[in-house]
Amino acid sequence: MPGMKSSRRSSSTALLLLLTHLVAALEVPLDSKILDELPQPPTITHQSPKDYIIDPRDNILIQCEAKGKPAPRFSWTRNGTHFNIDKDPRVMMKPNSGTLLIDIVGGGKAEAYEGEYQCTARNDRGTAVSNKIVIRQSRSPMWAKEKIEPKVVQEGASLVLHCDPPSGLPPPIIFWMDNSMQRFTQDARVSQGLNGDLYFSNVQPEDTRADYICYARFNHTQTIQQKQPISVKVMTLGTINETYGVYPNGTELYGDSPAGERRPSILTPRGTSSRKTVLRGQVLYLECIAEGLPTPVIHWTKEGGELPAHRAFEINFKKTLKIIHVSEADAGKYRCTAKNYLGTSSHVIVVTVKAAPYWISEPKNLVLAPGEDGRLICRANGNPKPAIQWLVNGFPIENAPSDISREIMEDTISFTKVQTSSSAVYQCNASNEHGYLLANAFVNVLAETPRMLSEPDQVYQVIANKPALLDCEFFGSPIPQIQWFKDDQGSVLHGDSYIVHENGTLEIAFAQKNDSGTYTCIATNTLGVVQNQATLQVKDPTTIIKQPRYQSVQTLGTAVFECKVKHDPTLSPTIIWLKNNEELPDDNRHRASGDVLTILEVSEEDQGSYTCVVNTTLDTNSATAHLTVLARPSTPASPHDRPDPPTDLELTNPRDRSVQLSWIPGEEHNSPITKFLVEYEEDQFEPGLWRHLADVEGTQTTAELQLSPFVNYVFRVVAVNEIGRSEPSLPSEHYFTQPAAPDENPSGVQGLGTDPNNLVITWEPLKGVQHNGPGLTYKVSWRQKVGDDEWTSVMVANVSKYVVSGTPEFSPYELKVQAFNSFGAAPEPEIVIGYSGEDLPMLAPSNVRVHIVNSTLAKVHWDPVPPKSVRGFLKGYKIYYWKQGSLIKRGKRHTEVKILTFSGDKSHGMLPGLEPFSVYKLNVRVFNGKGEGPPSADVTLKTPEGVPSSPAYLKITSPMLDSLTLQWGPPLHPNGILKGYTLKYQRINSTHELGPLVEITIPAENETSWTLRNLNYSTRYKFYLSAFTRVGPGSELTEEAITVMDEAMASRQVDIATQGWFIGLMCAIALLILILLIVCFIKRNKGGKYPVKEKEDAHADPEIQPMKEDDGAFGEYSDTEDHKPLKGSRTPSDGTVKKGVSDDSLVDYGEGGEGQFNEDGSFIGQYSGKKEKETVEGNESSEAPSPVNAMNSFV
Repeated sequence: MPGMKSSRRSSSTALLLLLTHLVAALEVPLDSKILDELPQPPTITHQSPKDYIIDPRDNILIQCEAKGKPAPRFSWTRNGTHFNIDKDPRVMMKPNSGTLLIDIVGGGKAEAYEGEYQCTARNDRGTAVSNKIVIRQSRSPMWAKEKIEPKVVQEGASLVLHCDPPSGLPPPIIFWMDNSMQRFTQDARVSQGLNGDLYFSNVQPEDTRADYICYARFNHTQTIQQKQPISVKVMTLGTINETYGVYPNGTELYGDSPAGERRPSILTPRGTSSRKTVLRGQVLYLECIAEGLPTPVIHWTKEGGELPAHRAFEINFKKTLKIIHVSEADAGKYRCTAKNYLGTSSHVIVVTVKAAPYWISEPKNLVLAPGEDGRLICRANGNPKPAIQWLVNGFPIENAPSDISREIMEDTISFTKVQTSSSAVYQCNASNEHGYLLANAFVNVLAETPRMLSEPDQVYQVIANKPALLDCEFFGSPIPQIQWFKDDQGSVLHGDSYIVHENGTLEIAFAQKNDSGTYTCIATNTLGVVQNQATLQVKDPTTIIKQPRYQSVQTLGTAVFECKVKHDPTLSPTIIWLKNNEELPDDNRHRASGDVLTILEVSEEDQGSYTCVVNTTLDTNSATAHLTVLARPSTPASPHDRPDPPTDLELTNPRDRSVQLSWIPGEEHNSPITKFLVEYEEDQFEPGLWRHLADVEGTQTTAELQLSPFVNYVFRVVAVNEIGRSEPSLPSEHYFTQPAAPDENPSGVQGLGTDPNNLVITWEPLKGVQHNGPGLTYKVSWRQKVGDDEWTSVMVANVSKYVVSGTPEFSPYELKVQAFNSFGAAPEPEIVIGYSGEDLPMLAPSNVRVHIVNSTLAKVHWDPVPPKSVRGFLKGYKIYYWKQGSLIKRGKRHTEVKILTFSGDKSHGMLPGLEPFSVYKLNVRVFNGKGEGPPSADVTLKTPEGVPSSPAYLKITSPMLDSLTLQWGPPLHPNGILKGYTLKYQRINSTHELGPLVEITIPAENETSWTLRNLNYSTRYKFYLSAFTRVGPGSELTEEAITVMDEAMASRQVDIATQGWFIGLMCAIALLILILLIVCFIKRNKGGKYPVKEKEDAHADPEIQPMKEDDGAFGEYSDTEDHKPLKGSRTPSDGTVKKGVSDDSLVDYGEGGEGQFNEDGSFIGQYSGKKEKETVEGNESSEAPSPVNAMNSFV
């Protein structure tokens, strides 16, 4: 049925309209027909970030996209003045876009294009502006030349190696390595600070080396700079004097004797307190590094409160406190305390939270009708509180032309009784010292009559007692009022049973059968009225009137489940059967035939739950029953046929990773035990959960159990026979295994970025029994696959994910995750390859070209994009195409944009289903896992002519004696320029045979009717009509008609039925038939014997056996002695002879069949085969015929 839908669609998809008065006003729907007709001010849809750092080696792409009607025109400013792109040959603006492409690869200098850019999009309805985009090139400077003196320090003293990296853009990532490009292992004693310095809480002799090198990695340019190596010499007491003699006076010497144990002191920040300012929403890092011997431990607290749960993390061996998503509540005093057994030292950091502007109420677009009111609200908050500035069409509102309908009140602009001239784009700028927000919101004044956007005459089907949602998608300005009516009722639907939503949808909360009918939606505003109809069909629910029942079947038996269903007669249910909520086994034993499931030769594996699921297009229902499989006993089964549980569990031969378990089996109950199941429970990780450990043959009563370290085990045993499982035994005593290093590493290690500058490493954590000891941690290591020989590692605990920030976009990384505990490390893990986050593709496919295959099919070719520009996993290409209009009809119209997707290895694709003789536009885009890249330039495609569709209708008018007039409508889809019509017709005679075909060609010039003359009167004709273009004819439309009958013949045909002679003849025939029937009836029932009987008695044949008593007889032939076949007759195949069969030679008329006579010897039989009619007509008997023959002779 056309237009049929299920009403279970969410009402949120019914409309894209927000029909809220005043503040939100009216949102223009995203309907292509509406958008093509309605004017709309520009709206910025995409733009580059405010702070845009570029690679000086790549072309610069500054994005600015906007939509509007008419299409916006774009311009740019640079550093506050107009940027004339036509004067710079290296700058190009993309067609139908404001995006700038600056050629750097071809010889341009990136620094020459640094500055502040702003895009403007305007049409005759207003002007929208982008953010101010600051373009800066990335920089990766080298360290200044310097001479670094060796560091000589006493054992146990603290030491700081300064990095002092050069200031790059963006700031570099700092790490320390040696000459072999191996990163230094960091721990609670040696670690890197936030500023890049390397801190030693106390030095040890093993810290002596001459190759402490600080590296700075600039990810944007993918370059690494290094500082001069620093030499460190750790002195013990015996080498102090020697050192003074060896090192020159310029050598730094920290202390004059080995440093002994001492209480902690804070190395950074210095002093007892410091201050830190952070912006709302950013990440706060608080650092506290202490020196002392033994190495101090850091602890963080917040004075007067708790650290924020789930947002505060202690990293860098607890020396750094990290708080994400900072809010105003995070302001306050944070204290870090360094402690060893000799004492403590603390430092207080006072945190102040400021805030760049953020939206409380961002201004929204307004679509108003003339004379309506509305408001634009722009509310933002920040610290300090931001200042609000209004602009109109890109200029300060105080400098704009006055508008009597507009009133400005700080963060609100009120509009009263707007007119068409009030249309404009307003900008709200909220700024403080930490940043700014800029929002565009237009006021579009439209006067539009109501129109329906929903398809007409849609049919909705719902199940009774379920909600029904009937769409009424509409648009109009002013906002139309919506009313619903049912059938021919004159009252508006309202009340608890009906809910009319703001988007026009009618909701019936609990639809009943009497709610079925035709519903009319009427949209009304001051400019007009429009209506739409929809049909609601309420169906009976699908119910299971006979559910499958529990079955208990012995092995090799048959189980049968039935599932009888009652459903609405207009719905067609389908029944599927499931076993344990999964598909049935694919074998010949499980036979599902509609509502019956039969399981043949049942085995133990068939035990489980069986569900019948009934589905219709509108609802579903299900019922479940359980099948229990019993052992087939040789003797009557005992009610207690499962084994008793084992007893007396005993543990012997204890080892580090194994123990021997023994038990005594319980009573078998005439069914031998096939196996034992050993289960365990541990009380540390998953207490209360019993897990399977081992299967043991039913003939054994001991088992050597392989165990994991650091688990407190308790065991139990279950016996199993063919009937089922026993109850579990009583638990054994506890057995605790000794801890050890992990045996295995986490599985499922993956690396995939969620943003272009990060890499998310995930893994499946070890289960509790795999820990093998206390203090489980994971060492997460990564390095770039190309250009990075050194692993970067971090130790984490109680997590299964780690995010690496500051990575270059979509770069391959080698990853590994190794498990550690307090007793050591797991084996070296395998290396897996991951990728940092994808970014949107940079370039569009080039050289797009189209080859026309036929009038409905085209082939599109394109050149693939360079792999580097994809910036992610190449998923494929998408062709966007839409119809611009017909080559016949004037004017353009935007239709639905269609999308076809092709795999990444394709450089061409087919566009099917095009309309002939039409203009299409298309573009091609590449996409990766992040999304789509920019579109290629639009390509125009013109399809050639095709054959037309059939004429819209064909009807026959003005029938005459010798002529008929045909009228038709032009084809709805001409698919080209119509050249004319082909009319064919032929006669149809009284036997429905077709006469010769006559063909006429009719020119197309305004011809939609034709009169055929010189036809035969009172004759049926069949007509075939088709239109044709230059390409050929289209499909035919057929119709039949009859010319008018000749009047004289018609009158004669009518008079014969009223003639007296005809009526008298009919009455005489009827009377004759009645007399014949009466005579036959009397003769048939007359008694006595006839000459035939005497003749039979005289010529009795003793060889012929009497007839069977089962055969019927007429009158006196009931005596058994008379049951003899007549002489000369033939015996039927069943061995019987029918009564009344004569030996007269007339039997030969039957060609071997049976003749039959009346009781007085007259012939009444019917002869077999094709001579039946001849025999009846040749009967010369003077006796009255039978009623049957009388009727036959009449007919």
